[in-house]
Amino acid sequence: MNDGGAGEPVPLTILTGFLGAGKTTLLNHILTSDHGLRVGVLVNDFGSINVDADLVVDVEDGMISLANGCVCCQIRDDLVDSVAALIDRAEPVEYVILEASGVADPAGVYLTFLDSAYRDQVRVDSVTCVVDADQALTDDHPELRALKLQQIGYADLVVLNKVDLAGVEGAATVKGWIDSQFTRVRLVPAVNCEVPLDILLAVGRFDDAAVTHGTAMHDQAHGAQFSTQSYIDDRPLSRRLLERMIKRELPATIYRCKGFVHLADDPAHRYVLQVVGRRVDLAPDRPWGSDPPRNQVVAISHRSALDEHQLAEWFNACAA
Repeated sequence: MNDGGAGEPVPLTILTGFLGAGKTTLLNHILTSDHGLRVGVLVNDFGSINVDADLVVDVEDGMISLANGCVCCQIRDDLVDSVAALIDRAEPVEYVILEASGVADPAGVYLTFLDSAYRDQVRVDSVTCVVDADQALTDDHPELRALKLQQIGYADLVVLNKVDLAGVEGAATVKGWIDSQFTRVRLVPAVNCEVPLDILLAVGRFDDAAVTHGTAMHDQAHGAQFSTQSYIDDRPLSRRLLERMIKRELPATIYRCKGFVHLADDPAHRYVLQVVGRRVDLAPDRPWGSDPPRNQVVAISHRSALDEHQLAEWFNACAA
């Protein structure tokens, strides 16, 4: 990989899930969406990706280049080299999605990119697991159940796909099974993996104007509504209290938080906050300069499970 000195680490999403859960559907959703990013997708087999031929502008050396700037690449013998090939291109990608095999244990893939040797080039944004709400519990084989639980257990975000096929009762049964095994799992219900990109990806740079008002996002596929709420305050926050609050107290109904924070630990610099589930990433951004130091955070949750007063209580409790 490159020396990492030219810019920020590229965010990486590790996509897991058992065979047939809908990972490829999710990849196609991302590749064809209007996110404005050059996304690099690593897959085990090109044959499973249904890329519209009109989008393809070039096929060369195991890569498919799309008209929207995205790239689809087949995983080579070495996983790290495959990621490096995307990052080191003449037009490097801005986001990488790695699809793990449906029968893969995500632990090894995840730990690879936590290695300090790659930390300057790649930042693990999330581990996202797709679960088939209709078929998750149809196979009683203990080893398969254990693998599915392993995939869910490593995930920051779980997309409960095919809730339309499972029905209300079936989806509730699968959700109950997951809740019985894990606490505070971020579970996003979906049809055809239609999940807002703001939840799936750390899309683009944070926009200061985004925190001015809460908004609603609608999933047209099945009418589910995702809400955004804002937190704005001038008080410096304790990094230790902030990280502890997110990991231990932030409810499972909140899928993502992102924005700028004013840390008492380093009051001269603005920090970028990225939260997926209980994963917290705080990175120094730049000196505040002439801008007044302040916290500006957007939280994305399911339906109306969150209001600004609740959000402010959690963050205000982290004041230094």
